[in-house]
Amino acid sequence: MKEYLVEFTGTFFLVLGAAMYGAVGATLCLMVMIYAGAHISGAHFNPAVTLAMMIRGKATINSAIPYWASQFAGGIAAAVIACYLFGREGTGDCVIADDGIIKALAAEIIATFALVYVILNVATTKGTKGNSFYGIAIAGTVLAMALTIGSFSGGAFNPAVGVALAVQKTFCWQQIWIYFVGPLAGGALAAILFNYINEDDKPTPPIPDAGKER
Repeated sequence: MKEYLVEFTGTFFLVLGAAMYGAVGATLCLMVMIYAGAHISGAHFNPAVTLAMMIRGKATINSAIPYWASQFAGGIAAAVIACYLFGREGTGDCVIADDGIIKALAAEIIATFALVYVILNVATTKGTKGNSFYGIAIAGTVLAMALTIGSFSGGAFNPAVGVALAVQKTFCWQQIWIYFVGPLAGGALAAILFNYINEDDKPTPPIPDAGKER
């Protein structure tokens, strides 16, 4: 139960930062929440990361489902508070033009690939175990991708963030599929590549929770 509360809390503040102050707010909130919660839950705060941990062999479907539920619940709670308490309600208009769907999908795949690839390397490998830079590296990747290609999609890189920002009306519901397909595909591809490159770095045995490493 404690790890689920950490996932809820971390995703809550990630979305609150995004809803209130965009990419910079999200990045800073993500960084501090990673350092606060990684030793308990692994600090995924992103269903695509949890999926990657399953492919990596550090989570099972039974452990991932409550992680996903906690992440979506935390994001939606933050969106409701940002919208109705602080008055940060969007217009509900789609941020992606009809002729920009392919670019937006590519941006979500590429950015989430980069994010998950960094997470797997700095937070799950034997060679980087015990490092103190993992939070900065992960949050820095989010900011770098947001500044580089985030404008093409709105820069969610996270299905829970996508749903939450649709609730808050920054994103529109008609395009919500982009924030599922893109991040989940990017996360899965990153995990597959990671496993291929690090074929000797197998989790033994696979731990029963959803990727707690630090």
